[in-house]
Parts: sequence; structure tokens; C-alpha cells
Amino acid sequence: MKVYTGTDLRNVALVGHLHAGKTQLTAALLHTAGAVNRITKVDEGTAPTDFDEEERARKLSIQSALAALEWNKHKINLIDTPGFHMFLHETKGALVAADSALVVLNGVDGVEVQTQQTWALCTELNIPRAIVVSKLDRERASFSGAVESAQKAFGRQAIPIQLPIGEERDLSGVIDLITMKAASCRPDGDGKGREISIPQYLAAEAKAAHEALIEIIAEGNDELMEEFFREGTLPIPHIVEGLHQAFRERRLFPILAVSGLHNIGTAKLLDFLVDIAPSPVERDNAYGQWENQPVLRKTVDSDPLSVYVFKTLTDPFAGRLSYFRVVSGVLKTDAHLANGVSHVEERFAVLGVPNGKTFTPITELHAGDLGVAPKLKETVTGHTLFDKAYPVLFPPVLLPEPSIAYAVEAKSRGDEDKIGTAMHKLMEEDLCLRFDRDPQTKEFLLHGNGHQHIEIALAKLRNRYHINVNLRAPKVPYRETIRVAAAVQGRHKKQTGGHGQFGDCWVRFEPLPRGAGFQFANETHGGSVPRQFIPAIEKGIVEAMTRGHLAGYPLVDFRAAVYDGSSHDVDSSEMAFKQAARKAFRAAMEAAKPALLEPVMRVEIHAPIDYAGDLISDSNGRRGRVTGMETTEGTQIIRALIPMAEMLTYQNDLTARTQGRGSYSMEFDHYDFVPGPQADKIIAAARSVGAHQHHDEDED
Repeated sequence: MKVYTGTDLRNVALVGHLHAGKTQLTAALLHTAGAVNRITKVDEGTAPTDFDEEERARKLSIQSALAALEWNKHKINLIDTPGFHMFLHETKGALVAADSALVVLNGVDGVEVQTQQTWALCTELNIPRAIVVSKLDRERASFSGAVESAQKAFGRQAIPIQLPIGEERDLSGVIDLITMKAASCRPDGDGKGREISIPQYLAAEAKAAHEALIEIIAEGNDELMEEFFREGTLPIPHIVEGLHQAFRERRLFPILAVSGLHNIGTAKLLDFLVDIAPSPVERDNAYGQWENQPVLRKTVDSDPLSVYVFKTLTDPFAGRLSYFRVVSGVLKTDAHLANGVSHVEERFAVLGVPNGKTFTPITELHAGDLGVAPKLKETVTGHTLFDKAYPVLFPPVLLPEPSIAYAVEAKSRGDEDKIGTAMHKLMEEDLCLRFDRDPQTKEFLLHGNGHQHIEIALAKLRNRYHINVNLRAPKVPYRETIRVAAAVQGRHKKQTGGHGQFGDCWVRFEPLPRGAGFQFANETHGGSVPRQFIPAIEKGIVEAMTRGHLAGYPLVDFRAAVYDGSSHDVDSSEMAFKQAARKAFRAAMEAAKPALLEPVMRVEIHAPIDYAGDLISDSNGRRGRVTGMETTEGTQIIRALIPMAEMLTYQNDLTARTQGRGSYSMEFDHYDFVPGPQADKIIAAARSVGAHQHHDEDED
């Protein structure tokens, strides 16, 4: 592949709902441009950008993938992104490398839930977007229905620039509403088609759509509006320039028609990307910082070299692969760049142009281009690399926190030590995976965006690293606290042969607000308790509070103040006062009305409006409290506070209730009291399995 400069580059992300046809369309575009020698198909597991074995087995994209092609003396970098809601973090991470997006609609279903969510991501990142109605060869497909759906969701700025010739089985080509020329394509052909006259039965519809297009293009440009009023139309070059400007400024969202499966309309789509989509040079300047000072980088070869890594993969043969955007400057083979995050120097021994799981070596990549480099030692997603003389850091993409966690344990003892290393590699690829150990329950927890997200991670763990694990719902990290204050004595006296043991302390236990933790104070006067024994009293209380009183959960949000006591010149010791403090703790628990606390999660649910009533009712049934609601582009957003214990199976329940069209995110908000009936069950269950055990080694 040739080396291209900024004005001849196009970086385009394909986004949209699950099964809208993004991966199949990517495969068709590659074939039309001659980048692959045959039409590959998702259903056959041969699509270039679905190369992960889990993607091929499940027939859905779970990670972003890149492929490059050449068309009309331009290079187009295609980024195929997932549409399944559990993997939209992959889509967001990849969009930072794109200069425009193709929002792919299923010609049968039109705008769907994840269409709107990916649209919102593009809006958040200020990315121009066009709408591509795919699968128009399918039964019940309707281009006009998809256009109506898009305009209802995104406004009249969504405007057709093409019309299909025929629909369903009769789809045979497209009409270009800019040039008013038609192209006929042979199903399963090379995609390029041949020019024909506009069919008579579509002539009136095409003329009306052409005039509507010209009018809306002219609306946003004073010069074009004057010309339109003066001439009654616009010449083709002015239409193209006006559409290019309106598209780049996100004032218009052109709608095109294709069939990815039968490769119809793809050549016209590639023409659109070359003629209308913005180049990297037209993108807003990149703002980073260094030592808290803003740093500007322009997408030009003359600016200092800077590179941003937006995706990391681990290949069994090539090792770590880093996918990057050359933000500024020119990157050449064997370049040595500094990593502003890991603070190491990295050598780009090989540069590649990606095509799915393979890449073609290239000598240099210019500002705005995308590439891949193998075996960067300490570089992962979100890192910036730069010429050491011109440092800069670009901000990493903010991704949502994982919404669910499962406890994992190795099936084989020999695998226990391997899990951490393997999980670290998976987390480099997927920034929404977390793996840690709960300090309270001692369980290893794997966090993700849902059960299927976790399931796929474990499949990779099994297939790549030959590690099998058991998966179960994690223990809810309950806490205990006290409701009222209590002043108690803890006295430990034991006489045996030789020195005895004597410790005596009076301690006041008081409840604190939620989240305050534990506080300890020494309020003794006159040496009633010698100063050297005060730390032992605190240690005794801390040891007792970690084991709790009701159900073996840590006691939190209380203050313990030792205010009196007595000692013996010979028999008092740190151990004796520690035991006295434990007895004081137990005595206080009998008087201070201990209670269970549970974690309450802040939950945000996204689903079609039709399901709102059922989801609100379900939230209430989970002891939740709805805190807010809003509607955006046909999606109902419900915000609620729901106890974690009620959310452990929520993913599967939500999928069933919304037919897979709902999604949610969840993060910890606060601890609150467990209602009496639930608390009684938790305490009884904990005691039945021996979770609540008092160690009475301090008994007389």
C-alpha cells in the first residue's frame, strides 16, 4: 500500500445496533476496493474484521477492528465497531480515532436502541455522521421506512442523498440524488455497477428528493441560499461542496442505501467517503497537556510527532499489538518515542497497515493516519507517545465503570497463580474488565458489563491460556453498625502461677454518619489507664470490629472513646488491655442496638419507552427508589437507587423483560440499613454456615 498524506486520508467508524450489518458492510467495501479477492460473510465466519474465535462462534462483534482500503487515490481506514450494548465501551474507545462515522441501520428495523446510544457517543465526541441503510435485500426491508425512522429520531437534518432501485429481492442499484445518475449492480458482483438511466417509475420521486436535498443544503449557507433563490437550483460542484461543509459541521446527516451481503451500492458509498467525508486535516485540533500546561497539536506533518494508542490486542503469535493514530508529524519505521504514561522509550521496529487480524508493513505513516505496531513493551490503550523534545499527553477516553461482578476461582490449584497474569493481559485489551480481590470476603472478583461480557472473558481465559475457573455470584459485602450510644466496661482479670493478667477500661461507643468509618479517641485523665496501654485498647477494638457481631461482617461508622479504667503495676500488659477492649466491644454490642448495612447501587437503565412502566415496577420490587427519569430520542432513561443484593441477577432479567433491547450501568452509591425481615434472613444464613464465630480466647 502507498504512503498517503492527510488530505488523502479518511478515517471512518461503522457504528450502530447489534446485527445492523456493520461487519458485513465492511467486508463488502473491502471487496469492492480490491483489498480482498472475494466477498466474505459473517455467517460463514470469514469476515475480515470478525477474526476473534469468540466473534466467529457467536456471530457478533465484541471488539473494534481495523481494515484499510484504497479508492480513487485515497486511503480509507475503516473501523468496524461492536453494536452489542455490553461492548459499546469498545465503540467509544475507537471513535476517538475516527473523523466521521457511518451509522448503519437495518433496513427492516430502522433506528434501534443501540443506534441511538452510538449516535449519542458520536454527538459526545463531535463526530460527523452519515446514515447507511443496509440489508435492503431482506424481506420486509423498507428504505422509506428507515428514513422515516431516522428523521423521527434525529430530525429533518437526516436527508437522503440516494434512493434504492427496487427493494427486498428486487434491489438492483441506487440513484445518486446529487448527480441524478443511477447505477445498476449485479448481486454478489464487484460492487461497482454500471451507469443506467433513472427508472421511469422512480423519476418523480428522485426529482422531488433531489430538490429537497438542494434546499436543505442551501439553508445553512448564505451564498448558496442566494444562488438557490436566484437560479432555482445549484450546480453539482456547489451541491458537493455545500454537502461536504454541512456534513463536516454536523448540520446534515446524509442517508445512503446499500446491501452489504450482496455488495450493492458499495462503490457509491466509497465515492461518498472520498468526496464528502472530512479528511483528518479538517478535524478540530488536538489539545493535550504537559505538566499542567495546555499543548496544541495540529494534524499536519510539520508539527512535532505525537501518537495516541486507542486499542490494544494480544495476539498468540505476534504478541501485543498497539493500534494508534498519528496525531501530528510523520512516524517512520525504527522511530524511538517516549511514552508519557509509563515513562519508557519505545521503538517502532515495524509499522503496519491493519486489515483485520493481519497487517501490511509500511515505511511511514503521516499525520492523521491509523496504523498498528507490534511488541511495544510498556504501551497500552490510552497512552501517548511523542518526540522526547516535544512532550504532550492526550487525555484517555472516559469509559463507564463495570456494572456487575462475579466471584471466580481456579478449578485447578495449579492455575491459581496463573489467573492474575492472564487476566492482566485480557484487561489490556478490554478496559471495562476489572479483576481484584475483595478485602472483606477474600474472593477474587471479575467485573464486567454483564454476564455475557464476563462469559466471553472466561472463554478467552480458557482458550488462550488454558485456565478453567468456576463462576458464581459474589458475596454481598454487608457491613454492621450501631444505632445508639453505649458506655461499657471491659475488664480482664486472670490469675495463674506467677504474674497474672489485668486490664480494665471504660469505653464509650457512639454511632457516626454513613461513610464516616471508625474513629478512636483517648479521653482518660490522670493516668487512670497508662498511656502505653491506649494503643492496645484501640487494637483490641479494631480486631473485634473486623469480625462484627451480628453476622460476621465488619462494624463501621462508629466512634470508640476510652475515658476511664484502672491498671495493676505488675499484672497489666498490652495483651491484658487488648482482651479488656474486646470484652468492652462485646458488651457494647449488647446495648448499642447493632444493625446490618447493605451497599446501595446507583443504577441507570436505558430501554425503549414501551418498557418504562414494567422496568419502574421491577425496580420498586427490588426495594429500589426511582430518583429520576428522562426521555431522549425514543429511549427511556431511568435512574434509581437499588440494593446490590437485588441486582445480582439483573442483567438476565433485563434482557428477558426488554427482549435484549435494554442496558444498564451501576456503581456504588452508599450503605444503608437492611430492613428487618431481610436482615433476619442474612443473619440466620451467616450463622448456619459458621460465618459468625466469636473467638473466645480471652475468656477467664
